Amino acid sequence: MTLHTTAADCAQELPEARLGHPFGDDWEVFKVRGKVFMLMTEVPGRPVVILKADPGEALALREHNSHITPGYHMNKKHWITLEDGDGVDESLIRELVTESYRLVVAHLPKAEQPVDPRTYAGTRASR
Repeated sequence: MTLHTTAADCAQELPEARLGHPFGDDWEVFKVRGKVFMLMTEVPGRPVVILKADPGEALALREHNSHITPGYHMNKKHWITLEDGDGVDESLIRELVTESYRLVVAHLPKAEQPVDPRTYAGTRASR
């Protein structure tokens, strides 16, 4: 599977996740309850996935994987950019997409949260 296919498949399995193209056809934007949790595009010609991440976790991820960099066109402290490469497998992609979703859901008003962000582990883990 490709980076974009794996990330999109995972995102579409998440409760209330919606795909849109608010920035044009070159950008796929996934939102939950109107809040962005994942963006996908190509920079330049390389597929990338941009995800929300806990600042401490984002720093550790960037230090340990050269294919994870600060968020492209996003807040560099709270977002990461993921591209294909060594150490970037389906498991890591799914983990990072799900964590980005959980972080966004956690900041929604409790009545709007489609899942409990403290306990939600994603669709794969709950099967």
